[in-house]
Amino acid sequence: MIETLRMLAAAGVLLGITAARPAREADYFSPFALARHSGERRLYVAGQTARQIAVYDIGGGQILGRIPLPDAPGGLCLSADGSRLYVTGGSASGRVFVVDARSGGILETLPAGHTPVSPLLAPGGGRLFVLNRFSNAVSVIDLASGKQTALIPVLREPVAAALTPDGRRLLVANLLPAGPADGDYIASRISLIDTESLRLVRHIPLPNGSTAVRGIAVSPDGRYAYAVHVQAHFQLVTIQLDRGWMNTNVLSVIDLAAQRLLRTVVLDEKTLGAANPWDVACTPDGRYLVVSHAGTHELSLIDREALHERLGRLPPAPDPGARASFQTALPPPDFRILESIRRRVKLAGAGPRGLAIAGSTAYVAEYFSDSLGAVEISLEGGRARSLPLGPQTPMTPERLGAYLYHDASRSYQQWQSCSTCHPDARADGLNWDLLNDGVGNPKSTKSHLLSHRTPPAMLSGVREAAEVAVRAGFRVILFSPRREADAAAVDAYLKSLTPVPSPYLVHGKLSASAERGRAVFEKAGCASCHPPPLYTDLKTHDVGTGKGIDAGRPYDT
Repeated sequence: MIETLRMLAAAGVLLGITAARPAREADYFSPFALARHSGERRLYVAGQTARQIAVYDIGGGQILGRIPLPDAPGGLCLSADGSRLYVTGGSASGRVFVVDARSGGILETLPAGHTPVSPLLAPGGGRLFVLNRFSNAVSVIDLASGKQTALIPVLREPVAAALTPDGRRLLVANLLPAGPADGDYIASRISLIDTESLRLVRHIPLPNGSTAVRGIAVSPDGRYAYAVHVQAHFQLVTIQLDRGWMNTNVLSVIDLAAQRLLRTVVLDEKTLGAANPWDVACTPDGRYLVVSHAGTHELSLIDREALHERLGRLPPAPDPGARASFQTALPPPDFRILESIRRRVKLAGAGPRGLAIAGSTAYVAEYFSDSLGAVEISLEGGRARSLPLGPQTPMTPERLGAYLYHDASRSYQQWQSCSTCHPDARADGLNWDLLNDGVGNPKSTKSHLLSHRTPPAMLSGVREAAEVAVRAGFRVILFSPRREADAAAVDAYLKSLTPVPSPYLVHGKLSASAERGRAVFEKAGCASCHPPPLYTDLKTHDVGTGKGIDAGRPYDT
C-alpha cells in the first residue's frame, strides 16, 4: 500500500487530478482508534475526518454500519456488556456521546473538558474517566447522574490512559514535557491516579528527553505498565542520525508496585529506526506486546515473557527523576535487548495508530490508507493484510502533505519524520541545537501552526520563509532531500492547519481577568510589536534575552 501511495503520488493521481470533483477532508475516513468487546466479533473504528464510527465484522470481513457523530471523535470505549459505546467529541466544548451500540443512536450527551480523548470505563461501569487534552485534567463522570464528580489535574496534554485490572489505579500518558525547556531534566511523565480517592498518587518520571508519549497499556496481571514514546537526545548537536543520534523510539516499562520506571527499551535497530511509536497493547494471555509505529508503517510483536527475563538480568535503571541521574549526554542506546524476541512486520497500509487484539490477531487503524491492518501475533512469519474501510479517495495536496510530514520511511535509516519533533505539527517541549545559527545555542522547537503566514522562520529568523525551512528540514534534519512536489504538498498541509481555541476562554469569550489583561497589554505598548490578528510585526528585534553567542542577536517576534 505504501509503495502504491508513492507511485500514485508520482503519477498525480493522489493529488486529485483524476477525481470528478476536488476531494475534501470529510471524504477520508482517517481511522485512528479502535474498540472491541471481548465476547463479540465486532470492531468499532473511529474515523477522525469522517466524523463517524464504522462497525466492522472481523469474522465476515465487512462493514456492518456507520454511526455519524456531531464532532470528530477523540476516542472510544465499550461498556462491559457491549451495549453502549462512549465516544468523546474532540472539540473545545468537550462532549461525550453515549451511543446505543446496536442501533447507532445517540442516547445521551455528557459534558467534558477541552478536547476530550481516550475515555475509559471503571470496572462495574458506574464511572467514566475522560482525558481533557488541553485542559490538562481528567474528568470523572458519574454515569447514573450524567455529571462530572471530580476533575483531577495532570501534566501537559494527556492523550492516553490505562486502568489496572482491579480498576484501582489509572495511568495517564502526558504527551509533552511540562515546564521550561532549558532545565536539567526535561521529559514527559506518567501520572498515576488512585481511582478510589480520586487523587493523584505521583508523576512517574520517564528518561530525560522523553516526549510524544502516545500510548500506554497494563499487563493482565497488573504488575507492569508499558508506555511508548520518543526519547530525544536534545543534548547533542543535530549533525547526524546514525544509531539514533537525534531520536530513539522506545518502550518504557514501569513497575507498578514500586511506582517507578523499571527500564526503557529501544525499539530501533542499529541501522534501522522504528519511528514514532503510537500505541501499545498486551495480549490477554500476557505473552506478547504489540506496538504500532506510525512513522515506519509497521508493527512490533514482542515476546513479553522473554523481555522480562532479559530485563531481570540487567542492573536496576537509575531513577530518571533523581538529580544524581541527570546527564548532559545520554549513554549509547542498547539495541540488543529485543534481538530474537521481537518481529517487525511491514504493514500493507499507511499511518498505523490505535490497536485492538482479537484472539491471535492484532488489528491496527491505518490512518492514511483508510484501512484496517490485520497481523497474526507470532514471532514466526506471516504477512499483514489491509482491510478497506471505504472507497480509496484520491489525495488532495493537503492530505498528501500530512502523509509525508508523518512518514519516516524515507528519512535516513527511518529514524524520524517531521512529526517526531513537531507532534501534531506543534512543539515537542524541548530545546534543540540546530546548525543554522551556530553551535552551543539551543532553542525551543517552534510550532508549525501559522508558520507560512508569519515569516521569517526559526526563532532567530535565519530562514526567510517557512517554505525555505520545510526544504531545509528534509535536507539537514531528515537527511533525505525531497522533490519539489513533496515539499509543496507539506507546505499545503501546514497552511491548512487551524488554531485550537484557547482553554482559558470561558464559553468562547475572554474572562473578566483576561479582559483586564488585554487592557494592560495595550496600555504597556505590547501591541506595537504584537499587533492582532497574528500578534507579530513580522520583524526581528534584539530584546536583550540572548545568551552566549546569541547575545545581541535579534529574535523573530
